[in-house]
Amino acid sequence: MINERYVADGSRYNRMRYRRCGNSGLLLPEISLGLWQHFSDIDVYADCRKIILRAFDMGITHFDLANNYGQPAGSTETNFGRILKEDLGHYRDEMIITTKAGYDMWPGPYGEWGSRKYLIASLDQSLRRMGLDYVDIFYSHRPDESTPLEETMETLAHIVKQGKALYVGLSNYPPEMTRKAVTLLQEYGVRCLVHQPQYSMLNREPEKGLLKVLTEKKMGCVAFQPLAQGLLTNKYLNGTIPDDSRIHKGVGALKESQLNTTILNGVRLLDLRAAERGQTLAQMALVWLLKKKQITSVLVGASSVKQLEENVAALKNPFFSDEELNKIEKILNVMNNDKALY
Repeated sequence: MINERYVADGSRYNRMRYRRCGNSGLLLPEISLGLWQHFSDIDVYADCRKIILRAFDMGITHFDLANNYGQPAGSTETNFGRILKEDLGHYRDEMIITTKAGYDMWPGPYGEWGSRKYLIASLDQSLRRMGLDYVDIFYSHRPDESTPLEETMETLAHIVKQGKALYVGLSNYPPEMTRKAVTLLQEYGVRCLVHQPQYSMLNREPEKGLLKVLTEKKMGCVAFQPLAQGLLTNKYLNGTIPDDSRIHKGVGALKESQLNTTILNGVRLLDLRAAERGQTLAQMALVWLLKKKQITSVLVGASSVKQLEENVAALKNPFFSDEELNKIEKILNVMNNDKALY
């Protein structure tokens, strides 16, 4: 079956708000689409296409990938490349496409971490899979204690100077290593645009130094897993585990043992606070992050168009009163003191 030629919604940029990424000229949508789950060869391609095109129609210009996303690894980039070729290619200059390298991608000693050989080879593979000449942002996906940081950062700078990436970023780097990496990149003549940490109501690790570094270095911040792998949704409110959940499928880091009484009770209380705002728990969790000035964008996944639309609808009510924030903070203090979660 041949798809009808896609034409983007003409009002898409009126449907989304954009934030400057650090002290740069680049604007990112407040909500971006992460393709870690639901866009690989084990998923229905037609559904993947609908979600991505609907995202673009709602003003989501930023699509976040990595070399190893999908089953098999790399299949998400391949499928995204097909959508680019068949539907979105003529909108390429209106899109921010990002990818990463750092985790296990192919066998042998050169298939992961942060060496020059791995990073360059991985990006070349990603570009071929997506049918692109360049990506907008290329990330070092995780720090590598065995490779000199100078080698990893010099390689990122080389990639920018080659024109294979317009910007570079870091993901999962701790605060002091981030500071050192940014300084090295500056010495090599390239700025570090953005950091992508795991950050949510239930994982506030970036508040322990990283956000301060990003402010100091004038970098953007794109938060991943803002819904704590589904915990900050209505999925687990009744204490049961749905068949389609990541826990049931064995995908991701969330384990059944982490759904303890403290966490479940806290999630239910947060859901009540969200209902008072006229939002779902997920919607409240997203705008709770976006109230922080350091946050450029939050990455959401989506298994359906409906789920994506519900997430974007969070932006209709982004404001919190001091009373609301105090009530939420009291709940989170109890939940985050329970060491069974993180």
